[in-house]
Amino acid sequence: MSKTITVLPGDGIGPEVTSAAIRVLKHLFERFNHDVRFVEKRIGGAAIDADGTPLPQDTIDQCRLSDAILLGAVGGPKWDRQSMEVRPEQGLLGIRKAMGLFANLRPVQAFAPLIDASPLKRAYVEKVDFIIVRELTGGLYFGKPSERRGERREQVVDTLAYSESEIERVVEKAFRLAEKRRKKLTSVDKANVLESSRMWREVVNRVAKRHPDVAVSHMLVDSTAMQFIINPSQFDVIVTENMFGDILSDEASVITGSLGMLPSASLRTDKVGLYEPVHGSAPDIAGQGKANPLATILSAAFLLRYSLDMDQEAALIEAAVQEVLERGYHTPDLKVDTGDSKPVDTAGMTDQVIAIIDEKRRSMAEKG
Repeated sequence: MSKTITVLPGDGIGPEVTSAAIRVLKHLFERFNHDVRFVEKRIGGAAIDADGTPLPQDTIDQCRLSDAILLGAVGGPKWDRQSMEVRPEQGLLGIRKAMGLFANLRPVQAFAPLIDASPLKRAYVEKVDFIIVRELTGGLYFGKPSERRGERREQVVDTLAYSESEIERVVEKAFRLAEKRRKKLTSVDKANVLESSRMWREVVNRVAKRHPDVAVSHMLVDSTAMQFIINPSQFDVIVTENMFGDILSDEASVITGSLGMLPSASLRTDKVGLYEPVHGSAPDIAGQGKANPLATILSAAFLLRYSLDMDQEAALIEAAVQEVLERGYHTPDLKVDTGDSKPVDTAGMTDQVIAIIDEKRRSMAEKG
């Protein structure tokens, strides 16, 4: 059966890194005889320039017809003076909401050649392997009212709103993920202050009864931020609300040495998902061949695993990324500690990933 992937390159280095990931995917689809087509649409600043809106209706329509969505990055100084409702970031928030993508998965994993680039000591980092499950379509970022008030607009209000069902669906997904990993879940909230967090904790405790094999703990968000620095390897699966997840995942991204290595997946109850690197649009290096494509390539591996049920192909990508770093290949943003530094540009890094994929396929075939 034919599959469709909608590609939203976006802004800055977005077109470069999505092109790299598409090269890897097309190579795999050709080798494994998969019938998959790609359709490109605009989002973010590129859409503002062409269509006057960060999220055109035809982009939404195409995404709704797709089996998966691959996104690059949005935003940049060019659009900083736009009013809030037409900023590039509204395109990202809007597509998540329009597609009902309520669960954002952000893995935080140590890559051995990059550990010494971490701001933390090697002993704290080398065993890090956890995943943050962030609620993505509710909470403070979407609550109404959100406005300035008063004759001189001297007051402001933002609304943090959740229903029990919104909390339960993302918590349930986190528990199911924990069951497939080390069966340990940490729920992060601010229950000592916020009523929304007290409801969050109640829902977690209720859902926990359906998953007796998973050990559950509750941790305040400020304590979690501290524990990320003191002992990050203690975590397995973390589940939290929208704003806390946004902040914590950005903090966690530097633990392992590079923001440019972290993929993400935004999912709903079926297999449709949106996949994107955690890093931003980096407009200062756009078009120079300096962009690190590995986070987007790893996001493509997520796409294969969660949306297209291609676990073998996803594993090949992940193994190739690990191997390319161990061989010393790196873009300018990476500090690879292998004793054999091999600097490459965006295209060169992609070439190496593809070459190693083919090596591993041949090795698998020889072993039968």
